[in-house]
Amino acid sequence: MLAWMPRSRRSRAYRKTVSLLLALALFGAPGQAAEPDSIYLRFEVFGGPGLHFLTLQVSVDQSKEHYSLVVDAETRSLADLFVDLRSRIEARGRISANVLLPEAMRAETHRRGVDLHTRVDYAVDGTVTAEAKPPPDRPVTPVTPAQMRGTVDQLTAYLALARHLAGHGSCALALAVFDGRRRYDLSFTDLDPEILPGLAGPTRVCRMSRRRIAGFPVDRGGTETTDQGKLWFARLIPGDLMVPVRMEFGSEFGIFTADLAELRGRGVDLRFTE
Repeated sequence: MLAWMPRSRRSRAYRKTVSLLLALALFGAPGQAAEPDSIYLRFEVFGGPGLHFLTLQVSVDQSKEHYSLVVDAETRSLADLFVDLRSRIEARGRISANVLLPEAMRAETHRRGVDLHTRVDYAVDGTVTAEAKPPPDRPVTPVTPAQMRGTVDQLTAYLALARHLAGHGSCALALAVFDGRRRYDLSFTDLDPEILPGLAGPTRVCRMSRRRIAGFPVDRGGTETTDQGKLWFARLIPGDLMVPVRMEFGSEFGIFTADLAELRGRGVDLRFTE
C-alpha cells in the first residue's frame, strides 16, 4: 500500500501518523520496578488492508504526589521496511490537588536514518522552555513563549483524560498542549457507549479534536484528518484510571486502529492478543 507513494509524501504522512499515535498512547512509564503503582499496556496498531504498522508499549507510574510516563513505539512488518521507526517519549511531573503539573518531557526518535531530539522543561513560575533538534525542514509558524505558558506535554494530557474520565464519568475536557515542536489545543467530548468484542459491558467512547495554534507547516493550514480521533475506555483496573482499549484516527491513507493487546498492573494480568 505504501511503497508506490513519493518519499516526501510518505515522510510527512508517517510523521503525522506516528506523532498522533504517540499522543494517543495515554500512558507511559519510566520502568522502575520498585514503584508500587505501575501499569503496563501493549497496543498493536493496524491500518489499511490489515497492515501491522506499529507496536506501542506503554505504562504509568503514580504515587500520591508524583507521576512519570514513557511510551515506546516500534514499526512492524512492511512498515518497518519503509519507515524504520524507533521512538521513546518520557514525561514526569507532580500531582497537586488532583491536578497533573508537568516538570519535564524528553523525546528521542529514529526514523529512516534521522535522529530527532526534543526537550521541554517546566519551571515552577510557569515558564516553559524547549529545544528541538534538528529544526524543521520546512517553514512553520513559530511558537512564542507566551503560547507555551500554561501548557502540558502530550503524555500528561492523555493521562489527565484517563483520570478525568474515571473521576467524573465524562470525556468533556479541554487542554492546551505543547509537544516541544507544536502548540495545539485538545478537546474531548462524549460519544454514545459501545460494546467491543471480548469486553464485558459497554465502553466509554470519547471523540478527540485538535485545534492547531503554532509550530505547524505554514502551507498546511486548516483541519486535517489527523486532527480527529476516537478513543474507547473501559474500567479494567481498580483505582483512578480508565484504560484505553481501542484508539482510532484518520490519516492520508485511511483509518488506523490501535487495540489493547496486553495489560498488567494493580493485580490485573490480561492478554487479549499475541
